Amino acid sequence: MAFSRRSGSLMLLLAAVIWGSAFVAQSLGMEHIGPFTFQAVRSLLGAVALAPVILLSGRISKRKGDIPSPEQRRLLRRGGLLCGLALFVAVNLQQFGLRDTTAGKAGFLTALYILIVPAYGLFLGHRPRPALWVSVLVAAAGLYLLSVTEQFTVRTGDLLLILCAFAFAAQIMLVDHYGVRVNGVKLCAAQFLVCGALSGVAMLLFERPAIGPVLDAAGPLLYAGVLSSGVAYTLQILAQRTTPPAVASLMMSLEAVFAVLAGMLVLGEQPTPREYAGSGLMFAAILIAQRAEGPRLEKEPLPGDS
Repeated sequence: MAFSRRSGSLMLLLAAVIWGSAFVAQSLGMEHIGPFTFQAVRSLLGAVALAPVILLSGRISKRKGDIPSPEQRRLLRRGGLLCGLALFVAVNLQQFGLRDTTAGKAGFLTALYILIVPAYGLFLGHRPRPALWVSVLVAAAGLYLLSVTEQFTVRTGDLLLILCAFAFAAQIMLVDHYGVRVNGVKLCAAQFLVCGALSGVAMLLFERPAIGPVLDAAGPLLYAGVLSSGVAYTLQILAQRTTPPAVASLMMSLEAVFAVLAGMLVLGEQPTPREYAGSGLMFAAILIAQRAEGPRLEKEPLPGDS
């Protein structure tokens, strides 16, 4: 399935809206259950939500005689494992960081991956245009206003969120590599199964999960599992077929702005003037980045991809 660069950008924008509001769901969910429990249930819900789509697309492919090759199955297993591992590290660091900061600030600290993805790309031979680095510097200034206090201190929760940004950057680069080579929806489901399984092991080792608290957190879990995981991450994988990872990361970083808005509307959080200024700089960075990159040629998928 091919998408234009414009449709890819729209999908990433929608994903950013969903992810931004999911910070509120994550904060509300932890009023009842622990971080590992939240991420285990959320990830498995995301995989379950994608199961009907996978079954339907599988039947359609069979009718067309489009059977995945052994090479493609191998790539799907490897991609699902690596993307799932990166996602496990990222979402759990984020979840623990949320215990020590607001939803809005967590969104902006997570968006530090916009600075990390281009740096990763340099080691892989990617050469962004100079204007893209300008957008990264503008975004860095915005993130500074949001995360560093006037006393130049960073809280423990902030540090965890900064570390989670490195893991999210790795996940973005892995999706860029595997997302054009295998079925995107299957890759998304595979990474959630891996993330959910690893989070489940950590849940049993470090927390005391119970049915009652999980049911109390059903609303936030359903939102984070079905929409934030099942829908938004699938949009990311499909959109990155036509969007370079550096630009994709900048588009997705708009989740930070939507996290602030959702925190204000739902949790009553009130941004400071510094946070408003940081949000404005983030928007400016996105606009610069969109003009910095030309259209991306879609990589040729392996035989049997659909």
